[in-house]
Amino acid sequence: MDSNKDILDNEIEVRKPRSLTKIFAWAQIAALIGTIVDFLMTIFFTEFFGILYWVSNAIGAAMGAITNFLLGRYWVFEAAHQKIGSQAFRYALVSAGSLILNTSGVYLVTEYFNLHYVASKVIIAVLVAISFNFILQKNFVYK
Repeated sequence: MDSNKDILDNEIEVRKPRSLTKIFAWAQIAALIGTIVDFLMTIFFTEFFGILYWVSNAIGAAMGAITNFLLGRYWVFEAAHQKIGSQAFRYALVSAGSLILNTSGVYLVTEYFNLHYVASKVIIAVLVAISFNFILQKNFVYK
């Protein structure tokens, strides 16, 4: 019996919990990928379609959010075992807050500090990603 138990133990991969540092690093990589999608779409819609920068920002943020959600669910937080509907709803709440913070922040910094909208977007995106998104994703969305 002991040999069967040893074989079973060897066949079952025991996963060690990942450190908070590793989860944070992976979350930042996923956020970076989502941000790249966000920025590309924002610039694309503004420069090629002539859409107002703050409208393009909202479109880009939505597309980046979808990308980030899928990476968070399947890769960063490994939370695919949870029901996708309730998880997506929680993510949508956080994403809506992020969208409001990003869009209003880009508008305010662009208008009141006379920065180019892309520079404003970089500043605001970094602030919101670290102070809002990661904390809520870890403790609310993918808990």
